Amino acid sequence: MGTNRRGFLGVSAAALLAGTGIASAQKKYDDGASDTEIKIGNTNPHSGPASSYAAIAKTIDAYWKSVNAAGGINGRKVTFISLDDGYNPAKTVECVRQLVEQEKIFALFQSLGTPCNTAIHKYMNQKKVPQLFVATGASKWGDPQHFPWTMGFQPDYHTEAVIYAKHILANVKDAKIAVLMQNDDYGRDYLNGMKEGLGSEVGRIVKTVTYEATDPTVDSQIIQLKDSGANVFFDVSGPKFSAQAIRKMADIGWKPAHYLNNVSVSVAAVMKPAGFDNAQGVITATYIMDATDKQWDNNEEMKTWRAWMDKWMPDFNKADANHVYGYAVSHLMHEALKRCGNELTRANLMKQAASFKSFRVPLLLPGITANTSPTDFYPLQAVQLQRFKGETWELFGDIMHAESS
Repeated sequence: MGTNRRGFLGVSAAALLAGTGIASAQKKYDDGASDTEIKIGNTNPHSGPASSYAAIAKTIDAYWKSVNAAGGINGRKVTFISLDDGYNPAKTVECVRQLVEQEKIFALFQSLGTPCNTAIHKYMNQKKVPQLFVATGASKWGDPQHFPWTMGFQPDYHTEAVIYAKHILANVKDAKIAVLMQNDDYGRDYLNGMKEGLGSEVGRIVKTVTYEATDPTVDSQIIQLKDSGANVFFDVSGPKFSAQAIRKMADIGWKPAHYLNNVSVSVAAVMKPAGFDNAQGVITATYIMDATDKQWDNNEEMKTWRAWMDKWMPDFNKADANHVYGYAVSHLMHEALKRCGNELTRANLMKQAASFKSFRVPLLLPGITANTSPTDFYPLQAVQLQRFKGETWELFGDIMHAESS
């Protein structure tokens, strides 16, 4: 009887609204969304060993403020809550529970770090809360079959390392490779990619040493790697340790061919502290424009970003690549939310995030677009190599896609 009554009332309401045109704009909401608000959560190391990445969260915060000032998303203001996990997975769990269970966020966006996201991976999927465009390139974030609520953003670490391996084999005579890597899934993803790329030449890896994210320095590791006799150095470390490694190599006179993982390409956060003279010739892969590269000075997207920085983050350093990254990934999230229209359900957000076709994200390298599908949770799958020269990066070669690596 009760069901019939509810059904009857529903029809009556629809009939009453039909004449007003409101029926066609039926709204659906999950936790964290309403007529006036979309609440998004984030964890980021605002303190601790990876705190240089806090620049990303600060950029995202400024981005949503600029969106709100322009009227929000489909008339709704975005509330962005970023909690400091100090790059400590146990703290990440605590912060995310607070965001999901107390703050009732609509989605988690750009939570940073492989170990930190790993700690909440199952929880987010059990709770069916989107864990979107995570700030880590681990290959595990593209597994919609087992983790349908988690999606990556940047090209994955495994593919990036395969590309370095191919370049080493083609360009370094009698390569002997030394690897520095963080002792977790982030480090292992890169190492496995390097091994796969080397194939039958995997024996060219002569030394691998690890460090912990909480270590004060990697000086002793760099000495060990030099002593291995390697003429290639593959550096899988975050910004703080990458800068230390470049400085220590200069101190001890070790000059191998140097391949640096993409997460540490910031001129302001890595290359300048390491010393520009010490960083000459370092090679990395990228998918995003570098604000210190003069070739983008007249690019419309770069000009728009610079003007945006002047208005919304006037006291921040434009040479820090984290600001470019934070702006770009926020634009993709903005578009996914916009496409939800008035159906602000978590399932619809994931559906929209998995429906990008050749979508141009501002500040990506020309020729790189976002592409996703219900079976493909890797939005960006192309990179270009670049070499550090003078006080900036210089691109070389062609855009390389994951499938061609």
